[in-house]
Formats: sequence, structure tokens, C-alpha cells
Amino acid sequence: MGSKIILFLAAFLVWSVLSWVPDFQHLIVGVFVAALVAFLTGDLFVSRPYILKRPRRYWYFIAHYLPVFLWEMIKANIDVAYRVLHPDLPINPGIVKVKTSLKSDTALTFLANSITLTPGTMSVDIDKDKGVLYIHWINVRTKDTQGATKIIVQRFEKILKKIFD
Repeated sequence: MGSKIILFLAAFLVWSVLSWVPDFQHLIVGVFVAALVAFLTGDLFVSRPYILKRPRRYWYFIAHYLPVFLWEMIKANIDVAYRVLHPDLPINPGIVKVKTSLKSDTALTFLANSITLTPGTMSVDIDKDKGVLYIHWINVRTKDTQGATKIIVQRFEKILKKIFD
């Protein structure tokens, strides 16, 4: 029940922001839409809703995760643009295996999405039991699991562990 309430509040907040003119009609429709979404998918949203009650997690997300993610995304966009515009197209694509110590589904999903949303890398598969992600990398710098983990995963993993685990 707690995950449905959290999903309802999150969905209503997103609805309110996206239909920004906060008039009565939009808010009533938003309540119905958010309630429908929460009723249909509330059990799939968060398996441990109690972790969302700690304000420190929101602080880590806003003050630590977002700046790191945005910086890494800017760097990766510049790198990919360079590779596209360079006459010799210096790429060395491949799939590498990286390890993670994250355990929760939400943390693993955020890590995989962070890697995928950073151009030049894309999460291909997650093996939760072994704590392994398979990543397609546009320029494989190392095939060593520990080296690839340090380059790709480490920058996000420490912060996501504080937020979700």
C-alpha cells in the first residue's frame, strides 16, 4: 500500500508540473490519472517504499548524483561528437563486463540507465545475482573487468549506494 501512495504522489506531482497552469480542472484530472496509475502499477513501482522517507537520500540525489551525472553526460557528448566528426572515426567498440556492489533493483536500474544515458556506453544486460552488468562501449579502453568497472561504474556507484541501498 505504501508504494501505491508514493507512486500516486509522484505521478500527481509530475502531472502538476507538466500541466503547469494549476487550475481546478487540471488538478482533478491529475488526481484521477495519478490514482489510476498508482492502482494499476503501484506494486511494480518500489519494493521498499520506506527508504523514500529519509530526506538525506533526496539530498544525495540532488546535490551529488545530478551534478556528477550531468558532468559525465557533457563529457561523453563531447567525446562522441569528436568521434563522429573526426575523419578517421576513432572507435573501438565492444562489450565489457563490469561488477557492481549495488543490490536493490532500483539502484541497479538507476546505474544501468545512468550508463546508457551517458553517450558512448549502453547497458546490455544485468545479472543481479552475480552483481554484473554487460556494457556496450564505443571505445573499449580495457577488457579487464576491474579496469572497466573503475572507468564506467565507479563514478555513479558510490552515490547510488547512498541513495538506494
